[in-house]
Amino acid sequence: MTHIARFNPIENVSRRFVMKGIVASGALVIATSALPGRALAAWATGAAQMPGGTVNNPHVFIAIDPSGLVTIVAHRAEMGTGPRTSLPMVVAEEMDADWGRVHVVQAPGDEQRYGNQDTDGSRSIRHFLQPMQQCGAAMRMMLEAAAAKQWGVDVATVKAANHEVVHSATGRKLGYGELATAASALPVPAPDALKLKDPATYRYVGKGNVSIVDLFNITTGRATYGIDARVPGMKFAVIARPPVVGGKLVSFDAKDALAVPGVERVEQVQAWPWPSKFMPLGGVAVIARNTGAAIMGRDALKIVWDDGPNKTYDSDAYRKAMHETASKPGNVVRNDGDAEAALKSAARVITAEYYLPHLAHASMEPPTATAHFANGKCEVWAPLQSPGGTREDIAKVLGIPDKDVTVNVTLLGGAFGRKSKWDYAMEAALLSKMIGAPVQVNWTREDDIQHDFYHTVSCERIDAGLDANGKVIAWRHRTVAPTIGSTFGPDPKHEQSFELGMGVVDVPFAIANLRCENGEAAAHTRIGWFRSVSNIPHGFAVQSMVAEIAHALGRDPKDVLIEMIGPDRKIDMSKKVEKFWNYGDPVETYPIDTARLKHVAELAAQQAGWGKTLPKGQGMGIAAHRSFLSYVATVVHVVVDDKGNLTIPRVDTAIDCGFHVNPERIQSQIEGAAVMGLSLAKYGEITFKNGRAQQGNFDTFQVARINESPLATHVHIVPATIDIPSSGVGEPGVPPFAPALCNAIFAATGKRLRRMPIGDQLST
Repeated sequence: MTHIARFNPIENVSRRFVMKGIVASGALVIATSALPGRALAAWATGAAQMPGGTVNNPHVFIAIDPSGLVTIVAHRAEMGTGPRTSLPMVVAEEMDADWGRVHVVQAPGDEQRYGNQDTDGSRSIRHFLQPMQQCGAAMRMMLEAAAAKQWGVDVATVKAANHEVVHSATGRKLGYGELATAASALPVPAPDALKLKDPATYRYVGKGNVSIVDLFNITTGRATYGIDARVPGMKFAVIARPPVVGGKLVSFDAKDALAVPGVERVEQVQAWPWPSKFMPLGGVAVIARNTGAAIMGRDALKIVWDDGPNKTYDSDAYRKAMHETASKPGNVVRNDGDAEAALKSAARVITAEYYLPHLAHASMEPPTATAHFANGKCEVWAPLQSPGGTREDIAKVLGIPDKDVTVNVTLLGGAFGRKSKWDYAMEAALLSKMIGAPVQVNWTREDDIQHDFYHTVSCERIDAGLDANGKVIAWRHRTVAPTIGSTFGPDPKHEQSFELGMGVVDVPFAIANLRCENGEAAAHTRIGWFRSVSNIPHGFAVQSMVAEIAHALGRDPKDVLIEMIGPDRKIDMSKKVEKFWNYGDPVETYPIDTARLKHVAELAAQQAGWGKTLPKGQGMGIAAHRSFLSYVATVVHVVVDDKGNLTIPRVDTAIDCGFHVNPERIQSQIEGAAVMGLSLAKYGEITFKNGRAQQGNFDTFQVARINESPLATHVHIVPATIDIPSSGVGEPGVPPFAPALCNAIFAATGKRLRRMPIGDQLST
């Protein structure tokens, strides 16, 4: 039976979480790193920013009122990946609560209290499973202790079960609401005294019988998204921003804008010199009584811009320059054996270059934020992946203490990494202070696409050397891409260790002579993390090359992939790569396990019916990739007709993400990854002319329509016990899709596609 609870629209702890019984009065203190560039540090260091396994204070996350209603705080943002359901579900499981009597409220931005709140990097479950288990277990034990004390019996003779505590000898029962006040007065058990439930007794975790807590409100139009925020006296604003990153406002004439009915004010927005992390780009804000009037007013502005140093940025010229760089040696970032010598002595060398353009996040809900600054304090309502970081930076730019900034998190109408950058919330806060009234800043679709923190453009060149027997004896991968690091300070012009650790230096092939190089590439626009980040271009190149090698040898691509991965082993890549980045987690806990990678490849192939004879114009492609510490393999089945029209009748994806909490969300994420992967592969491209993004809406930055999407996506989740650490789910489904798709197209047509997007190449 599926449990569906009907919850009110998003409620925030700061508004709601005070009740009789156990009150949210505890404090969670997290030691955080003082690294420069907080957002980049938090995203890239992972475990250093996590509460680890010692956070077990139930007073922070759990409240029980006398009726027995259990309220659980969700401290991670909800954008469809499920943490607003899955983490509270872990708490409810461990405290043996009845899910039908659980209410979920959203935490505000407060990392000293709730721990890291950057909902990105596919780490909500992997970093907070244990802390949430401990919170629930501590609460359960406190309830049991309270009941035992009331009855005057040994606590060993009582047991919490389904929202009540039972005395085994007499059958007496006390509900959680009856015990709440007494339990709240008891000390919280020490971590080493906690007794977690036996997984064999789980009712919710791993069962797939719990729907997301917001499902009813989402499907009935009652859910609260960022644009739904309303504050008495609120104004609406849109902003004209510099069309070229690094550009500056020279002058503007607001006369015609102010003549638009509903427009009340026109104000210059403060700008920071580029690069400046997530600071606003600046520009001119039109404030009005409604968003429509604000947009019309902005259209009427007469503005003169100084386009700055990036005014000559041209995608075509830049792509040629990247290919030229990839043809030359770069910084050596991994060097096993002697790849140069092996390539020279090889009986055959296969060389290919792969290109992926900039990509925009283009989430369904464009950025929006509402802010109210009054009496030296600021309150914000917005769809944010990082409410803690937002709070910190708003406090800095407004010159007020963190405690005087309240950040309320709404549902995110999609994000993919865009809403972990909070420039739009800062715009709202600055404008509210400027005009002395609450204001909602809304980005149009064009604003969103043309002023994004784009996924990086990249060029990947791979040279593979084969001996006389067809064995790969040399592998040289040259990667060239502007780095995310360019958003946070002086452009290093080389990919950073965390980007190189996404499919370049961590490639797990059993090749004696393996060399990875990184060429120089300057950034000319804002670069930010995007769902699966650099795994997309790196995985596309590596898995495409595997299939190219197989074709050159006249062999089955799946067999060659398995052979190149090699024997079962666990690789500590930190012994091969200096500053190896393992998604911020210990290599000892998460080594590269080739057996798990091979297993998902074999599983996906088996479930897809790999090897069967297909009619003309049909083909299957396979790709397997490790990212965010999970192992994913995808098989795509395509049909390509004589006109180049593409149909995808079936996709099979196998995922090994360790111990998992909510299989329904895993399936949803992998299904979504297939649609997004197809959209990016077929259409995704942001191009630049004269420093300006050329795309502005879904007519020019297209996504896959319903009739183009895979007709069926089958998700195969590898079972895992509690002793296998949880790993990422939200992002790992994306990287294998494009190479599997292109490998399938090659199998169907003989046409090898190495440049994204592929849409205009199918019919030529």
